[in-house]
Amino acid sequence: MRLADSLVEQALLEQTLEESKPAQPPATTGLHYLLATPFRYRPHQGSRFRRAFDAGVWYGAETLRTALAEKSFWRLRFLLDSPGTPDLKAVPHTALAAAVRTAHGLDLTRPPFLAQRTEWTTRESYAGTQALADAARAAAIELIRYESVRDPEHAACAAVLSPAAFARRRPLAQETWFLAASRARVRCQRDERGGASWEFTREQLLGA
Repeated sequence: MRLADSLVEQALLEQTLEESKPAQPPATTGLHYLLATPFRYRPHQGSRFRRAFDAGVWYGAETLRTALAEKSFWRLRFLLDSPGTPDLKAVPHTALAAAVRTAHGLDLTRPPFLAQRTEWTTRESYAGTQALADAARAAAIELIRYESVRDPEHAACAAVLSPAAFARRRPLAQETWFLAASRARVRCQRDERGGASWEFTREQLLGA
């Protein structure tokens, strides 16, 4: 709205932006954009269960704290990868709850996969988990449950490989959290004026 002088201009700008984006995959039809967006893009940078330029993955966590820890890691990494960037002031982020249900999933926190825990929980190399995701997709696996290495309490996360794993087409709930990052720690707060909060240190997020 800051770029437009009227609702008509805003709608035109939104339409122009939409036309410049990749087409929505058919499997995401009717899915809320916060659930569908990760499947729309093929980022050039890989992630734990996705190689560069592979089909998208929706990442979630079983607890809000874990989700905030995962996001905080990437805020910290941004600062560490750009030495000239000043500390990041509090920026709003949307935290959402989603329902997933599938009969075609893997749980890396339980046998027989638990025997390879070291491979699934490496902090920097994603070679093993990406290879697993390749095999999972070939076997029509829709979801991988795994241990967070960013959350100090190592709670579980989920990598949704297919939109079919969502039990509801829309988020169950949404709320705003503010994240402020320095090279020493990341602070997460429910409200800019106070309220619930978590703080993650560089050592916790990097395992140093």
